[in-house]
Amino acid sequence: MNFTLKYGKQEFTFKVPDSSEVLTVQEPEYNIDKEAFCNSFSASLPDEKAKYSNVAIIVADKTRLCGYPEFLPWVIETLAKKGATKDQVKFYIAYGTHPKQTEDESLNSYGFIYNNYHFVHHNCDEDSVFQELSSTSRGTSITVRKDILASSLVITFGAISHHYFAGYGGGRKLLFPGLAKRSAVYQNHGLFLDMKTRALASGCQPGALKGNPLAEDLKEIDDFLPPKISIHGIMNSKGKVCQLHVGKDYNDFEKACAIHDSYYRNGSEKQYDMVIASSGGYPKDINFIQAHKSVHHSAAFVKDGGKLIILSECIDKIGSNYFLKFLEAGSFEKAFQMLEKNYEGNGGTALSMMTKTGRIRISMMTSLDNDLCRTLNVNNVGETNIQQIIDTEKGSIALIQNASLLVK
Repeated sequence: MNFTLKYGKQEFTFKVPDSSEVLTVQEPEYNIDKEAFCNSFSASLPDEKAKYSNVAIIVADKTRLCGYPEFLPWVIETLAKKGATKDQVKFYIAYGTHPKQTEDESLNSYGFIYNNYHFVHHNCDEDSVFQELSSTSRGTSITVRKDILASSLVITFGAISHHYFAGYGGGRKLLFPGLAKRSAVYQNHGLFLDMKTRALASGCQPGALKGNPLAEDLKEIDDFLPPKISIHGIMNSKGKVCQLHVGKDYNDFEKACAIHDSYYRNGSEKQYDMVIASSGGYPKDINFIQAHKSVHHSAAFVKDGGKLIILSECIDKIGSNYFLKFLEAGSFEKAFQMLEKNYEGNGGTALSMMTKTGRIRISMMTSLDNDLCRTLNVNNVGETNIQQIIDTEKGSIALIQNASLLVK
């Protein structure tokens, strides 16, 4: 049979054995009505006019889009009916430690709203904008932007997703780490390292909130942050927002996570000799840091010593200034030693990648050059190579079209 996989904004079709198993996601149906959403959102908003004097709307960056050109006008329209004027509304792009987008990328991400409202491009290294509120029981500094603390109303709007070590992305992550100080982000992300076992913390898994030290730290941080109204998007595999859920507390975030999980968790313990997967195309494979999530998810379906072939274009290359030096350290233990002394961005991702390449053989169809692929310890393969590998495989094969979404 023929099987088609996305690669950036292209598609490639391969001939695979009829015995291959296709691991699919359960697609949520589109269920968004403008009137129903606006009524739900309006009902969650305060009635006091003073609450609209300084409105902060927090959105994700280009790597985690949520139908913003379509839905942000609905949000603005609803706020206007409550009395909020244009100059009282400010948008914040929750980059976390990601690099700043270009103007064209921002316009594409947020639509005409971008040119008509004030957008703050968060800079995690701009120390003067932060205020420390406290620290968590695990030692993470709870730093908040002063302008967010000064806001009369905070609204977060983003897509729920599985996150390979924080449990879930979206929701409470838009405020922290999305608008946090770099050092505080690294303190939280450093909980991915288990200092006792000198391995990655076993509780840090996609879909895990309880028993996950990093997710539990984020929950503790969330308790200190200003009250907010959250709009949670549930996406289908094509990146279309199919549901919008309005919430006001952490329980509403957990409910949205459970809805997302019901569509995108496989639940089977079965593993295969070879898995052929795609990140799901652009922007899921915009850079390797984003594509790694797909590598992580799909690798869980591969037997020890088996093969993973993944299509991830990585048009923006690695996507991190810190990632490669940990891979170049020479071993997991050396990289671990570097990180325990000074955790830096995507260091845990590097350790996670080392763990996978030590267990299975990974090949990538990618725009990354051969030198980068060698550093990643993966084979750089083209369309013809992939077909040859498929033709010679004698073991069990599984196929995944949306590895960024499907978790074990």
